[in-house]
Amino acid sequence: MTPWIATLIALFVWWFATGAILMVVKYADRSGPRARQFATLGGLPMMLLGIWGYEVSLTDTSASGAYIAFLSALGIWGWIELAFLTGVISGPIQKPCPPNVPEWERFLRAWGTVAFHEILLVGALIIILVDGWGAANTFGMWTFIILYFARVSAKLNLYFGVPKINTEFLPTALMHLPSHFRIARLNWVFPISVSALTFAVACWLERLHAATTTGEAIGFSLLTAITALALLEHWLMVLPLPDERLWRWMLPQDRSAPKIQQKLPRRHEDAHGL
Repeated sequence: MTPWIATLIALFVWWFATGAILMVVKYADRSGPRARQFATLGGLPMMLLGIWGYEVSLTDTSASGAYIAFLSALGIWGWIELAFLTGVISGPIQKPCPPNVPEWERFLRAWGTVAFHEILLVGALIIILVDGWGAANTFGMWTFIILYFARVSAKLNLYFGVPKINTEFLPTALMHLPSHFRIARLNWVFPISVSALTFAVACWLERLHAATTTGEAIGFSLLTAITALALLEHWLMVLPLPDERLWRWMLPQDRSAPKIQQKLPRRHEDAHGL
């Protein structure tokens, strides 16, 4: 039953951590730019604890070591996402994309909205790889790798166009982002994304089946769960399911929030549509 417990823990941490970050961002968003900055600074202990835990876990092959590695990677990732959602670390372009711009300009503008965030993520990924590659416990490293490539994949899908984009929880500091998204049936990146994530889930399941220690069983269970959740998040960009209800009840109501879902540009079904 131990792998099942690890899977349930991963599901709970994913749900709770996402809701907690959204709640902090929402409350800070109501209080203005300084509150968003304070929220980001206030989350720094989570980042520092994650760095410490990641270092400690590298030589710990026990079940607790697998949990520490997993949670530490999530702590590092969570703070970077918090800094992005508060608008403290996003990109130099903070204006909506004008309509009917050339595709090359649209790409550059889209990159400019997340440039600083992406550079920080790449820097963190490189440090984690250099520090963790070949270590006795690599579950923290692989957790961050999965989160990174799943996020890059999700951003590419939003850029090229998907049928369903949820902007309900988007904070004020990032209200310009939807102008860079596209609504479309599907795009050429999506089948590659879901195929790669499905293959990764299968690989982790194979490693889980072959695990010889409790630490390995726990670690591969956590990796399987977080990769499956990344796969689910991709499918939620296509399936008409109300996934926002998972966290809506945790957040303060803001009836004055603009309905920006309708402002997303609809892309003509052309080269990238399936």
